[in-house]
Amino acid sequence: MAKKTVATIQKGEGRSYAKVIKMVKSPKTGAYVFHEEIVHNDKVKEFFAK
Repeated sequence: MAKKTVATIQKGEGRSYAKVIKMVKSPKTGAYVFHEEIVHNDKVKEFFAK
């Protein structure tokens, strides 16, 4: 499944998007959780600012 996602992102207009992964600490358990999202290259900084 991941290979299919990467293949579709790299064709045509998909090159203007990036897959970003952010590590967030859970307030309940204290464990770290990873948030993954595919965002436009202009919105990467906004994603990490949240």
